[in-house]
Amino acid sequence: MYRIPIYQVRLVRDGSQPAARRKVKSAATAAQVLQEYLEGADREQFVVLMLDAQNQLIGIHTVTVGTLDASLVHPREIFKPAILANAASILLAHNHPSGDPTPSAEDRSVTRQIAAAGAN
Repeated sequence: MYRIPIYQVRLVRDGSQPAARRKVKSAATAAQVLQEYLEGADREQFVVLMLDAQNQLIGIHTVTVGTLDASLVHPREIFKPAILANAASILLAHNHPSGDPTPSAEDRSVTRQIAAAGAN
């Protein structure tokens, strides 16, 4: 008889960080939270802000840390922590250590892929 493996998946709290605001009311509020979180980062980081149904920040997760000018990301790595945290919605962002916020062609492509994955 075949024995089926049984798995358990957990979300583990990995610390905390002070934040000026808990409720994300606008893009400007989200940018403030992200700026505080990513301050001093010398490499690109792709992060997901996880929100409850009232747009209260329930967590933040660094999905990936890249190089000076690139960050590889896959949709499953974005949605997994959000699902485990019971997030009602998510906001995605990554920094540009160069200081130039202009999205690259790759940034736009990744955004489209993630949006398509989240729509299904």
